[in-house]
Amino acid sequence: MGATILIVDYSVSIRQSVRFILEQSGYTVAEAADGQEGLKRLGEQKADLVITDVNMPNMDGLTMVRKIRETDGIKFVPILVLTTESQGSVIEDGKKAGATGWIVKPFNDEKLVETIKKVLG
Repeated sequence: MGATILIVDYSVSIRQSVRFILEQSGYTVAEAADGQEGLKRLGEQKADLVITDVNMPNMDGLTMVRKIRETDGIKFVPILVLTTESQGSVIEDGKKAGATGWIVKPFNDEKLVETIKKVLG
C-alpha cells in the first residue's frame, strides 16, 4: 500500500473527489471534516501527508497547521493547503503557519498527484 494521506475539508464532495484521485494513485486515505477532527485523527493514526482546506468550522486549516507544527510526533508531517484562497496574504499566512505547499481549487487531478509525489519524495 502507498503512503497514508489525511484529507481535512468541510466539503464532503471535495473529500470524496480527492479520495477517489488518491486511491486511484495507490494511496491510503483518511478523512476529517475540520481541523479539530484532523488533529484527533493524526493522534490516532499515522499520516505521511495532510491535505487541508483553510476555511472550516470549529478549527480552521491554518490553526490546525500551527498545532501540528507544535506537536511532537507529527510536527514534521508535510502539509498541503488545498483552498479557493489564492491571495498572497493568505498564502503567506499559510507559509508562516508551517504549510509545506499550496494548491488552489479548482485543481487539476494530475497536478495534485504530481505535487503529492514531489512532497513525499
